Amino acid sequence: MTQLHPSESAVQGRVLEFLENSDFSPAKGGKRIDTHAAVVFLGGDRVLKIKRAVRLPFLDYSTLEKRKHACEEELKVNAGNAPELYRRVVAITNTGDGGFEVGGSGAPVEWAVEMARFDEEQALDRIAGTQQIEPALAVAVAEAILKSHHNAPCGNGESWVNSIAGIIDRNTAKFRGVRGLEAAAINQLDTGSHDHLAMHQALLERRAAQGFVRRCHGDLHLANIALINATPRLFDAIEFDPAIATTDILYDLAFTLMDLIHFDNAAAANAVFNRYLAGSSDDHLDGLAVLPIFLSMRAAIRAHVLFTKSEQMADGDAVWRDAKRYFDLALGLIVPKPPTLVAIGGLSGTGKSVLARALAGVIEPPPGAVIVRSDVVRKHLFDVNETTVLPQDAYQAETSKRVYDLLSKTAMRVLAQGCSVVLDAAFLREAQREAVSELAHQHHRPFAGLFLTANLTTRLARIERREHDASDATRDVALQQEAAPLGVMNWHRVDASGTPEDTLQRSLSALGHSSGRR
Repeated sequence: MTQLHPSESAVQGRVLEFLENSDFSPAKGGKRIDTHAAVVFLGGDRVLKIKRAVRLPFLDYSTLEKRKHACEEELKVNAGNAPELYRRVVAITNTGDGGFEVGGSGAPVEWAVEMARFDEEQALDRIAGTQQIEPALAVAVAEAILKSHHNAPCGNGESWVNSIAGIIDRNTAKFRGVRGLEAAAINQLDTGSHDHLAMHQALLERRAAQGFVRRCHGDLHLANIALINATPRLFDAIEFDPAIATTDILYDLAFTLMDLIHFDNAAAANAVFNRYLAGSSDDHLDGLAVLPIFLSMRAAIRAHVLFTKSEQMADGDAVWRDAKRYFDLALGLIVPKPPTLVAIGGLSGTGKSVLARALAGVIEPPPGAVIVRSDVVRKHLFDVNETTVLPQDAYQAETSKRVYDLLSKTAMRVLAQGCSVVLDAAFLREAQREAVSELAHQHHRPFAGLFLTANLTTRLARIERREHDASDATRDVALQQEAAPLGVMNWHRVDASGTPEDTLQRSLSALGHSSGRR
């Protein structure tokens, strides 16, 4: 930290003292939160965020004018993602008698971002720390990130790609000075990260050329996502240096995915991942090989920040342990397990899609398998919304062959990137099952086929309960399937007549898993 002119620190110190004894005081229900770059005052219904009068290697708030500009930038980059939270930039002014006032008519002596106060327990790190995030919330988080990335302007892709090695090196330099970390583990993380970077340099450059490097949020861990009126909002984006926040959009997404994994919410991480892929460019399927290094770097950055925080605390042992967990996660993520292809078949109403979503979050490597569903592929083939009911001629044999061909091609695209795949389709014909099995064999990928079974009454009841689903299966379709010959069945037959959890456990047993959840 650079030494500043004494007057800057002195005036700001008096402003902070004034706020601490105002409506933001603990006696009036207020709270003060200090970080290395800001002081945040929580009041009854509003928040004031003051930029610290400091100059650091990555930011400069050393003058009043620079702090005002930083506040304006924070409002600018955050208001679109969280309009309910960000209100205005407000001056703390001199009253003329040595006192201060928020938003007064006197000369400004400090600037602050004024925000609406929200329930801190509604931040996603608090929620994920105590429970499993529900699928609907995970999907909503993905939608919020998709919207943010859609609105984000394109940035300098060359600068981003060139910056990655430096990020790795800064993390490594930090870890070498941390007590209790083994040198061998630090070297393994450093070497693995640089090896991945070298291996995928061309892919990173290609993605940059495709416009996937944008001015993103930049700091999208779970503490910076909160439920506002039951809707996920992204806040506290990086404002002090656009270059730091200008990254590949998958790197931005990776922070959220990594943090969900850290909080033992692997199923939610997979749900976010799959919804994001479903709502974004198909070109991402050819770029998923960068995920291991992106996920690992995000975990390493979180470890770096928390190790630093632990050193600044009188008793930082708990924070150190959390940092160590992030470090260990970074190390594990940089050495991902090989991908697997799992195909789930069965008559309509057996629960294939429910199982696919549950199974995808369990399968390695993180953040789980990409789900490729025939019903969705068919709708895309006809360029309609997933819940639009297609006419009967969309299910003729020739069209179904095209759908299954696309399933196989998509699976191979994803597997080639090192990600696992779950195929969700009926697979009622022996030839269809043999084709996907042979495909995995030809490409030297582990394969498992699961064929779900349930009685007609159960299947019909499930079909009747469907709402807003991609499947067009009806009662008549289910009755027709009942008499269809299946041919030789070499896949694992799984009884799916019970609860979704029962089906998941039976499927995991068939796949050779010893436990139900990762």
